[in-house]
Amino acid sequence: MKILILGSGGREHALAWKMSQSTLVKKIYIAPGNAGTELIGENIQVDLDDFNSVGEFVVKKKVDMVIVGPEVPLVNGICDYFLDHDHLKNIQMIGPVKKGAMLEGSKDFAKNFMEKYDIPTARHKTFHAESREGAFHFLKTLEPPYVLKADGLAAGKGVVILNDYDKAIEELTAMFDGKFGEAGKKVLIEEFLDGIELSVIVLTDGKTYKILPEAKDYKKIEEGDTGLNTGGMGAISPVPFADSKFMEKVETRIIQPTIKGINQEGIDYKGFVYFGLMNVKGDPYVIEYNVRMGDPEAEVIIPRIKSDLVDLFIAVSESRLSGKSLEIDQRTVVTVMLVSGGYPGSYEKGKTIKNLEKVKDSILFYAGARREGDHVFTNGGRVISISSYGSDKDQALSRSYQNARLISFDKKHYRCDIGFDL
Repeated sequence: MKILILGSGGREHALAWKMSQSTLVKKIYIAPGNAGTELIGENIQVDLDDFNSVGEFVVKKKVDMVIVGPEVPLVNGICDYFLDHDHLKNIQMIGPVKKGAMLEGSKDFAKNFMEKYDIPTARHKTFHAESREGAFHFLKTLEPPYVLKADGLAAGKGVVILNDYDKAIEELTAMFDGKFGEAGKKVLIEEFLDGIELSVIVLTDGKTYKILPEAKDYKKIEEGDTGLNTGGMGAISPVPFADSKFMEKVETRIIQPTIKGINQEGIDYKGFVYFGLMNVKGDPYVIEYNVRMGDPEAEVIIPRIKSDLVDLFIAVSESRLSGKSLEIDQRTVVTVMLVSGGYPGSYEKGKTIKNLEKVKDSILFYAGARREGDHVFTNGGRVISISSYGSDKDQALSRSYQNARLISFDKKHYRCDIGFDL
């Protein structure tokens, strides 16, 4: 079969890498792809915001399945577009319709969903820019730190946690005044949950689900989880504290009622549900939903999936996932992200990446990188994710860090403490 993967990051490279191993695959297209996906399939230039162009490409190339990597096309309704057109409605789409994508597209929608289906989460309240005085008052009812979340999509940077009330007021005012554009004109203020985070992702056909290997990612730019939030500086799987007892709580208290709620809301949901969780004294709480595979979680989860991912996706699209088994590699996988200097703020592109051919014992998943002839250049904030297997965390980290030191480009930056808190 012919497959189109939408996206350009490490997640999409990991998906292409895994799917290319399936005997069911004839051809993989990636739009727009990167320096890594180019070695697996064919990178194509299609505007992901122009659903008509995506549809025309699918018809022209006789594509059988579309995997939607990033959240924006999902929130904008690409799956609905395909379902609404007779010549596209039979294409197998991996991703939820627009209503389901609101679980990520609107923090307020997600919180209301959690309340309706009794899913544990932090105490919260949503405010519009016009009701900022009420927001300032609600802040006073909370103990610091204060958690502020832009309601809409903000590229993973719309969450701010502050200890000082006056600084929280200042940040809240900036959000209402357009710091995150329209995404921040409505802001969710919530109680701070003190614990340790992890990500649990399920693959679902809307009625049944398979729980993928859990992971923990590291969002802050600097060591010790300090500095600005990023799209993710590294990840590890499995997560030691996510034992069978804890995961049973996750499944019964969070996953099952979420899938039940999706059913009861009549949402056509075929794809990933990402649960951003907080472990608070042994009990899981939902921090956020995402409606696609996480990144950099994908770079540690996908290498641990031994089953044929394409076969699982076909089962999802045909609503028969319950009949499939999911085989998991028991080894630890870690990933360390190499980023451009200045990220997540302003950074330069076009830096030559050297020593890629010397890498051993790791898998390189490219993100912000482009290829010209025999050379690879930086082309984004997060550049390369270095994933490694190991019999334990320390062995896997040792392999990734050895290659992180080996690969070079001007102003390269990475965190040296991935997994430090486990």
